[in-house]
Amino acid sequence: MTLTQAALPARSTRTNILLVLAGSALVALSAQASVPMWPVPMTLQTLAITLIGLTYGSRLAAATMLAYLAEGAVGLPVFANASGGIAPLMGPTAGFLWGFVGMAWLTGWLVERGLDRGFLRLFVAGLVPGLMLFVPGALALSLVLGKSLSEAAALAVMPFLAGALVKAAIAAMAVAGGWQLFRKR
Repeated sequence: MTLTQAALPARSTRTNILLVLAGSALVALSAQASVPMWPVPMTLQTLAITLIGLTYGSRLAAATMLAYLAEGAVGLPVFANASGGIAPLMGPTAGFLWGFVGMAWLTGWLVERGLDRGFLRLFVAGLVPGLMLFVPGALALSLVLGKSLSEAAALAVMPFLAGALVKAAIAAMAVAGGWQLFRKR
């Protein structure tokens, strides 16, 4: 069970739509917390996506990320550095952006399979998909920039590994704290 399912057991379609919009807004805001790096900026997007996956579950988290990508594709400035349009979805960041859908889904799926409470379980549920995001990120970067896979990994994986650990830990602490608050109600 996810925290959202526990807090809102009888969700309507309207509530789900509002959750998707709120989640995509959170990811858009987190994209603006950006450290310029080449070829892929460091942002707080993966922290937001981990939080969404840990709290929403697989389907709602994936729907949230699809909405986010659609918002960006139509030109809304939701991607890093307030960019939008098709170019980011086909450029150096493409593998990460498209991989966000799988990351969100897998995080939610792991929570639905029992990694839903306690710091360590939530940490694993947040970290594994976060690390798996590096696969499409490095593959797409390799293709777009014409680099070898090892060169792409050096550019798009190695600088982000420590951040992935920290973000998974922060998300796990936040959601574990959310469960504690929920139980006290």
